[in-house]
Amino acid sequence: MKLLLIEDDQEAAAYLGRGLRESGHSVDHAADGNTGLQWGLANDYDALIVDRMLPGLDGLTLIQRLRESGDTTPVLILSARGEVDDRVEGLTAGGDDYLTKPYAFNELLARLQALVRRVRPEQQATRLQVADLELDVLKRKVMRQGQVIPLQPREFRLLEYLMRHAGQVVTRTMLLENVWDYHFDPQTNVIDVHISRLRGKIDRDFDPPLLHTVRGAGYCLNAPA
Repeated sequence: MKLLLIEDDQEAAAYLGRGLRESGHSVDHAADGNTGLQWGLANDYDALIVDRMLPGLDGLTLIQRLRESGDTTPVLILSARGEVDDRVEGLTAGGDDYLTKPYAFNELLARLQALVRRVRPEQQATRLQVADLELDVLKRKVMRQGQVIPLQPREFRLLEYLMRHAGQVVTRTMLLENVWDYHFDPQTNVIDVHISRLRGKIDRDFDPPLLHTVRGAGYCLNAPA
């Protein structure tokens, strides 16, 4: 996704922008409402993330002006104000969703993906393939070179996530949040253990290896060039 983040808190914007980029998305950051409105009107974004309290032009006014111009880009509002009346006001102004701070990054990402799917509905693939490695989500079946590879439920979920992000570097944070549903660092080697087990099952008896460790960054499942 190509996203525009409009947030004046530099620390919060850096954290969120880093997480979105690690998840494989392109992010532009505007630090005030006027710049955010200008960029939102001038560029084609899949979604906007708009902080409610902004210098220059507040978030709700920004959204209202976008809508008045005919712009229908999905907008997720971020705000520390989470009362029912606040959420209603945000949605009435033209926002498509409203997330209260503090929030879990995994939830924010899921909400963005849901907003974009409403605009560009697409069926998520149930059969995935990377080189000669195949995964059938419905049958819960994994094969490589015609051989069935038995996986434990967590290993299957891990492999499915890696295959849906094939060719991308998947960070430990992404795996913790999307495979284990952790929103904190458990300070264990749980990821290393499961990656090692998965690599042993899908790569040890096959050639070439598909699951790679990207030092200092994470992991990548990709086909050989």
